Amino acid sequence: MVCELVGKLFPTMKSIGGAPAPVKEPKAEAAVTEEKAEAIDFSNVKIEPLFEEMVDFETFSKSDFRAVKIKDCVAVPKSKKLLQFTLDDGSGTDRTILSGIHEYYEPEELIGKTAIAIVNLPPRKMMGIDSCGMLISAVHEEDGHEGLNLLMVDERIPAGAKLY
Repeated sequence: MVCELVGKLFPTMKSIGGAPAPVKEPKAEAAVTEEKAEAIDFSNVKIEPLFEEMVDFETFSKSDFRAVKIKDCVAVPKSKKLLQFTLDDGSGTDRTILSGIHEYYEPEELIGKTAIAIVNLPPRKMMGIDSCGMLISAVHEEDGHEGLNLLMVDERIPAGAKLY
């Protein structure tokens, strides 16, 4: 009796009197292997301590973080560190951001990637070029040397997607 009431009161996902749902076969992934990914040794990595000063939510919420597609990237002439990025930020107008990460990346390896940028910083002149935002990177120290990884996300995230 209770089972009959449950089926009537709470609809189920089972089809009643229809054809059974087709059984989906698992997708074959091109690069799927049984091997586990090589473990990364973080024992010699140092990270900066967390800030002790708190930021109120209102201040934080004024920061506009967006997914950006890297349309072009070139080394800035006369600079050993700077790369000039042409970005699609979803607005329909290209955005230029300069970043001092040439030591870690060659320009051509970044074209086509999706990165994260803060887009509402005031423009800042660097080597005579206005940089209109900041790309987000993760920085650490390993064996006495600074390491940097540009934060890149899945290419399926569209340009201009807001981060919360």
